[in-house]
Amino acid sequence: MSGMIPAARPLIGDDEREAVDRVLRSGMIAQGPEVAALEREFADQVLDGRHVVAVNSGTAGSHLGLLAAGVGPGREVIVPSFTFAATANSVALTGATPVFADIDPDSFCLDPAAVEAAVTERTIGIMPVHLYGHPADMTALQAVADRHGLAVYEDAAQAHAAAWQGRPVGTFGAFAMFSLYPTKNMTAGEGGLVSTADDEIARRVRLLRNQGMERRYENELVGFNARMTDIHAAIGRVQLAKLAGWTKQRQENAAFLDSHLSGVVVPPVAPGAVHVYHQYTIRVPQDRDGFARALADEHQVGTGVYYPIPNHRLPSFDLTLDLPQTERAALEALSLPVHPALSTGDLERIVEAVNAVAKAGA
Repeated sequence: MSGMIPAARPLIGDDEREAVDRVLRSGMIAQGPEVAALEREFADQVLDGRHVVAVNSGTAGSHLGLLAAGVGPGREVIVPSFTFAATANSVALTGATPVFADIDPDSFCLDPAAVEAAVTERTIGIMPVHLYGHPADMTALQAVADRHGLAVYEDAAQAHAAAWQGRPVGTFGAFAMFSLYPTKNMTAGEGGLVSTADDEIARRVRLLRNQGMERRYENELVGFNARMTDIHAAIGRVQLAKLAGWTKQRQENAAFLDSHLSGVVVPPVAPGAVHVYHQYTIRVPQDRDGFARALADEHQVGTGVYYPIPNHRLPSFDLTLDLPQTERAALEALSLPVHPALSTGDLERIVEAVNAVAKAGA
């Protein structure tokens, strides 16, 4: 048997190294022409031409997007608890309160009925996460937002090129954020992208990322240093050119796993959803952690647990809430390797391992 199959693997090659060298040779290293080109290319290729503003992380993208959209103290934003902490953190950093709602057990995304039940007079918006690369039910969530006069903000950190009912994620909300962290479906080394159709939100995010100024020393508001460098953008541009091929490979790998795994609950895909499989997340109803240990120790197959502690129970929030589907997912969810670096032999080994461990535990 060859070595451990990792749960995730960034694909960095000579193209990315050459792009970095090109920027270093140019002497223009801070936010410059590469950043502008990445913004343009991502807008055209992924988002039907919306405004795109590049920042130094996905979390910064959510934080600045929320600020630009008018979120602040005294307001509430409804978020899932079953996600990475950055979703709720970005709301809290504006001075607003994240209000945690339960998830739909199939998609692992916000449950529209739970969102509706969480609306109060202080609610300003809803922030669904397109978790694992599966889009949230934007039709139903938008209907809830419309009924209550709320905005929608999209956390698309894991969902580059995913779609809902024929429309790309990142084109629904007042703004959306994509992450370019190393393990995402494409990376810039680190970084984030904010998309919006609103000229004023785009302008405010540009101000906020750059100390509150569009023109040097003419600071219009109190801003941050959340700029992306041209080094990172150059890597991102190379990766963007590979995104469509990698997405297809992830979907083919997922289809192979769907058709060959047994004894576990494979991830369903909602009608009209395009899943881009940032993670391929099965459910293991009994002893998920033991199952993961057996895959690693006996079969050299790596896995990931996203996320073992729901956000509302983290020490940073520490709330007692009744979110049964969230709690269940935190106990059962296990992400198998699905990344484009997998060979046919790797996929066969993953299937053999999962089926053997599931059978042994049955």
